Amino acid sequence: MGRGSAGFLALLGAAALALLGTLHFVAYVVPTEASMGIVQKIFYFHVPSAYAMYLGATACFIGSAGYLVRGTLRWDALARAGAEVAVAMGLMVLISGPLWAAKAWGVYWTWDPRLTTSMLSVLVYVAYVVLRAFAGDGEAERKFAAALGVLGAANLPIIHYSVQKWGGNHPKVITSGGGGLQHPDMKLGLVLGFLSFTLLAALLIWQRMRLAMTSSRLGELTEEALELGIDED
Repeated sequence: MGRGSAGFLALLGAAALALLGTLHFVAYVVPTEASMGIVQKIFYFHVPSAYAMYLGATACFIGSAGYLVRGTLRWDALARAGAEVAVAMGLMVLISGPLWAAKAWGVYWTWDPRLTTSMLSVLVYVAYVVLRAFAGDGEAERKFAAALGVLGAANLPIIHYSVQKWGGNHPKVITSGGGGLQHPDMKLGLVLGFLSFTLLAALLIWQRMRLAMTSSRLGELTEEALELGIDED
């Protein structure tokens, strides 16, 4: 077994243990919030999944910028992996958020500044993933997608500061002026959530990056074989 495979398996095991531990801790140890009841426990997965979406988007930005500067497959693979993780985690945010909002606000969705900007970011990375899936894998397509990956990151600070700048219904729980987490186990549950989703995002980015690099390399070998006159037979 190679060093890379051993590292991947170690990360896989750590992520699995962290997720299982977080699920158990949130379900059986973290106290139920008085006003919202058990629905509030969505918070311990909703916020970390938003953080993981940021991690994926940041990886996409770094990979896209690196590809525009260096033009290597490794940077392109990082960008693709980051975009896919941003989409997956963003969908978790957009699914868990309305479930929480239905209890807190009485509606599943409202055009709140943070909700709207978050959905916009998810759509940007969905566009990136669709572009890479259906527009080919040539250099021009890669550069166009890389430009989209760089521009998409511009919306991340807007999401973060939207509540402070424009208000809205979205709560401020862990920032200054927010409601806070009163019980120590609530704070620990959130920390475990952040740890779990950080490991999960890293795991997914690593795996998807390896897959993207393998796919790109296979495409290059196929083109080289065709140039040499070697057909599929």
